[in-house]
Amino acid sequence: MSDAIKHECGIALIRLRKPLAYYTQKYGTPMYGIHKMYLLMEKQHNRGQDGAGLASIKIDTQPGTEYIARYRSVKTKAIDAIFGKISEKYAKLLRKNPEAAKNIDWLRDNLPFLGDVYLGHLRYGTHGENSVDNCHPMLRENNWRNRSLAVAGNFNMTNVDELFGVLTDLGQHPKQKIDTVTVLEKIGHFLDEENQRLFDYYRPDHNNQEITALIEENLDLQRVLRRACKDFDGGYAMAGMTGYGAAFVVRDPAGIRPAYYYADDEIVVVASEKPAIKTAFGVDYSQIKEITPGHALIIDKSGIPSEREVLPALEKKSCSFERIYFSRGNDPEIYQERKSLGKLLCPQILEAINHDLENTVFSYIPNTAETSYYGMMDGIEDYLRSYRKKAIAEAGNDPEKLDNILSFKPRVEKLVIKDAKLRTFITDNDHRDDLVAHVYDTTYEVVKKGVDTVVVIDDSIVRGTTLEKSIIKMLDRLGPKKIIIVSCAPQIRYPDCYGIDMSKMKEFVAFRALMGLLKDNNQESLAEDVYEQCRQAVDTDAFKQQNFVQALYEAFTYEQVSAKVAEIVTAKGIQAEVQVIFQTVDSLHEACPNHLGDWYFTGNYPTPGGTKVVNRAFMNYMEKNDGRAY
Repeated sequence: MSDAIKHECGIALIRLRKPLAYYTQKYGTPMYGIHKMYLLMEKQHNRGQDGAGLASIKIDTQPGTEYIARYRSVKTKAIDAIFGKISEKYAKLLRKNPEAAKNIDWLRDNLPFLGDVYLGHLRYGTHGENSVDNCHPMLRENNWRNRSLAVAGNFNMTNVDELFGVLTDLGQHPKQKIDTVTVLEKIGHFLDEENQRLFDYYRPDHNNQEITALIEENLDLQRVLRRACKDFDGGYAMAGMTGYGAAFVVRDPAGIRPAYYYADDEIVVVASEKPAIKTAFGVDYSQIKEITPGHALIIDKSGIPSEREVLPALEKKSCSFERIYFSRGNDPEIYQERKSLGKLLCPQILEAINHDLENTVFSYIPNTAETSYYGMMDGIEDYLRSYRKKAIAEAGNDPEKLDNILSFKPRVEKLVIKDAKLRTFITDNDHRDDLVAHVYDTTYEVVKKGVDTVVVIDDSIVRGTTLEKSIIKMLDRLGPKKIIIVSCAPQIRYPDCYGIDMSKMKEFVAFRALMGLLKDNNQESLAEDVYEQCRQAVDTDAFKQQNFVQALYEAFTYEQVSAKVAEIVTAKGIQAEVQVIFQTVDSLHEACPNHLGDWYFTGNYPTPGGTKVVNRAFMNYMEKNDGRAY
């Protein structure tokens, strides 16, 4: 992606189902669970580079023994920092007491992270400072371990104000008005209530120690999550561990955020991406299951997993951006989907180059567009196959013509090279723009000047800044007749509020193109009309039911918006003609038929909170308010 955006966090959970001695004997180390958690998190590091965290729970420890441990880090290599610290503690312990390696029970009591349940998190911060305090897992500790709770998630809630109000109505005094705190405290509140309900039930016939044991055996996490999640509006995959060892991962009813799991007689494991589980445990993809939307995978204290409904499932709207860009492309389904996205763009590309393959050079913007590039070239080869059949029939028995037809192949070159990572120590705009212009470099002397068309594919176009400041300028220096930028994703027209940091309308080049078209056609009053509709609807249900901004896009064709985007990203002094081609929404759905979440492209949000956010974001734009819309 040429325009970097912050996005989905990652979760990882492991429940060991055997005693620690079992893993020590079979795998040669008591650190088996820690090693597997390291792999599970490292294979998802793409999902969070602002920080990481790890927590563990030891089941059935004696009073006075630490049973919850947590490390968090915001270092550049946060995962390494966390697991390096754990490994050093283990090594230090053995240096002091070399015989300890043979005493598993002693090790378990004395090494903080040698537990039974592990919860890990990779953080991409969508707002707030990048501090350790903002890293998950979040803890809610209590002297009764069945009331203690650790939570980590990949989520954004659109109704934080409402959830905050619910907590205050319950009598709580939340320390912050952010979704992380409200989620933790809301689940924690109903966990407390469930504890109290069971305590009152068992109290007539049992002493307090007996009641504690009975609560841990019978606490109904499904009931807790049903009550806690009923007011949530957003996309979420939330994982949690209780102090007594039960764990859960709950997924939003529309399946917006991803969550997958695998279970056998040794472990239960959950991750945001299937390849992480596949790599860490060497299992077949067919054995990895998707958590059902609206359900929670609940792992009881004994380690038995089960999926249970928490909220009624809605129409499934899994985030299509996961398939286009966020998730790692070594998932076999995602790999094929990305190839399809490239292939489905070929009719538009062939039309744009007037089917002149001889004078066209194909390339891609590294690195996530590479797979779609292969799909695009497959589509070009399919076209050539049909062309050759017709040309051979027309060539008759002319050897020279036949040789030219059979030997011709599309021209492919690596034109765009990711050369450097932009550093932000230069803060003034002029010099920062100069740096942006050099983030990418190119391969020279492979384009016929004034003759060739250059086709470069990217996975998506968000702001268009890097195209304008760097890529198009760089390609223009090669001297092509025409530059065609191809986006595997449709036009990003609307904000996301379910995990991706795309909340301000002015940041989208497609929206800026829309406003430019309104100005060019003397239709700016339409924007004022939509603003007035939003303003009047603010305190009504309509604000959460109707996306008023869609009416503005209806005034222009898809092609008109694309042409205006091309105009915006073409800096002064560019000699080549510039065209921008976007994927269509229909082709996106054809390529990713099981992941139909497309609200950033269509404005059709899966929850009322999303519709509220887009209307608020538009009002912020019109009011020149730079604040977030949620």
